[in-house]
Amino acid sequence: MGLIGRANRTKFRDQVLQPLLDAGLIEMTIPDKPTSSKLKYGLTENGKQFLKQMDAEAEK
Repeated sequence: MGLIGRANRTKFRDQVLQPLLDAGLIEMTIPDKPTSSKLKYGLTENGKQFLKQMDAEAEK
């Protein structure tokens, strides 16, 4: 969280993670247990395509 300038976990979840989840860009590895200590997030296919598009635009 420090990398992107966030210090509060609740705000990070509400302002960063939840919008990405809602947009379908990331997904939970354990969606049935959102408070699990083993929970991780991964890119969806849409997320990978979005990153490729952003990289292509940045190269212009």
